[in-house]
Amino acid sequence: MERKDPVKNILEQYQTLIVDGALATELEGYGCDLNDPLWSARVLIENAELIYKVHKEYFLAGADCAITASYQATIDGFKQRGIQEEEGIRLIKKTVDLAKQARDDFWNEHKSNGRPKPIVAASVGPYGAYLADGSEYVGNYGVDDETLRAFHEPRIKVLIEAGADVLAFETIPSLQEAKVLSGLLEKFPSAYAWLSFSLKNEKEISDGSALKVCAEAFKEHPQIVAVGVNCAATNVVTEAIHTLHHYSGKPIIVYPNSGEMYDAETKTWHGSSTGKGFHEESKDWYEAGARLIGGCCRTSPQHIKELAHTFRA
Repeated sequence: MERKDPVKNILEQYQTLIVDGALATELEGYGCDLNDPLWSARVLIENAELIYKVHKEYFLAGADCAITASYQATIDGFKQRGIQEEEGIRLIKKTVDLAKQARDDFWNEHKSNGRPKPIVAASVGPYGAYLADGSEYVGNYGVDDETLRAFHEPRIKVLIEAGADVLAFETIPSLQEAKVLSGLLEKFPSAYAWLSFSLKNEKEISDGSALKVCAEAFKEHPQIVAVGVNCAATNVVTEAIHTLHHYSGKPIIVYPNSGEMYDAETKTWHGSSTGKGFHEESKDWYEAGARLIGGCCRTSPQHIKELAHTFRA
């Protein structure tokens, strides 16, 4: 029997699917040092219980979906740290297990008719995140498709086998990489994924490809359940949603940053997250066509609580 698209299943019953917020920001709040090529995956090795705790906090805040700590958890990345393949596979699988356990524990304690049972999205970060050289923000890696396939396939396979409800191809800066990822998805016919790009501006993804072209490229792909943007500044999101909504024919996902700006050179955040207010802006995103809405860097359970109040009140 064909497994049903888990995103469609929720959106058939609810006006929005509320995605969680930043994992790394919360882990740093608990004292974790993430200044590391493995980023939040480092905590998998050192203090995995904190990842479970953050996932559960987001469910309590109102999230319908947890994104796993696998963004930078890769076979190649672990090998660079002296972690052999077998152990790397175990750690990648653990990212899904932690999110599922947090979800199941939450649901057993707080089952509610007013919201769907949450799902787990397994994060598949871009090749540039593994390089940890800032290339994830521009997307011009200078590698061929086969290099990207060889890098991504082992992790995708493990995440699917671990039982994630959906894959999150997220912060993807390049149309080339997006096409490679969607092609790999076809090797796993029962799996689904959303595809979320990083932006150069309102009309282009990070490598300069037109957002319109990116939207149209996956319009007919049956396993891509949503298309959108994440890790973007809030002030460029609404126009991007309009374009995606018009050209993709898919549910639109958006989970931008808090409003602060990231400097990839210094790896620091600047500016203010104040202004119109995240949950107020989320109404604009919904009006523009977004149906999966959450937060990325510098967002917190409080942001998600506000989204849940806005769309579930």
